[in-house]
Amino acid sequence: MISAESPYHFLARPTALTRGSVTLDVTNVLRQAIVTLALAPGQSIDKSAICEQLGVSRFPVSEALARLAAEGLVDIAPQRGSTVSLVKIADVREYMLIRKALESEALRVLIGNIDHDVITALHANMAAQRDAAARDDAEAFHQIDIDFHDIIFRSMRFSKIKGIIDSARANLDRARRLIITPRRLALTIAEHQAIFAGILAENQEQAIAAIRAHIDAVMVELFAFARDNPEPFADGKTLEEETFPFG
Repeated sequence: MISAESPYHFLARPTALTRGSVTLDVTNVLRQAIVTLALAPGQSIDKSAICEQLGVSRFPVSEALARLAAEGLVDIAPQRGSTVSLVKIADVREYMLIRKALESEALRVLIGNIDHDVITALHANMAAQRDAAARDDAEAFHQIDIDFHDIIFRSMRFSKIKGIIDSARANLDRARRLIITPRRLALTIAEHQAIFAGILAENQEQAIAAIRAHIDAVMVELFAFARDNPEPFADGKTLEEETFPFG
């Protein structure tokens, strides 16, 4: 029986562990804990305690940590154990630059051939954003925010592009959760509404300018937070005043 005092009590034991899926299930549980900051940047990882919490042997936990290390979420030091990796602003910056380019092109595709199902989905998403913000439900808002951008990407129907975005999302999600405040939620809604207004007006330049301004605004806040709170970041102390190509 797992003690309520377990340091990993927040890790949910997979409900249906099967021989072929144990490592994948453990990887998903640990990744979710890291991305949501339940496992904080720089935190040491106790394999034995995780095994006890999840009811698994050491092998799938070791394999899961190796996979997460390949994703940049875990640091493994021989003879010293594993820790949750610090967030790398440099990596987040590169990912956001990729997003600026890809989302701009996605908007060109969408506005060049308006799909009314996409418009309906965006209307519903904007309403869900306002509802989550009104309830001050930051975690729900974060997921709805992700879906807002995914709806735009889906208009391109390019699975490889979505794969690029998804592969880099974990570290960005960690960084963005660090700056979630009621103020940022309200700003994000306004920024998303500006993007949506450009889509509804079928104005490519307006929509693209709005999405680039949105990404720039998030990065400005993230850089400022990292300079003032360098502890969760691998490179927070080295940031210069202007390290993101704006506009």
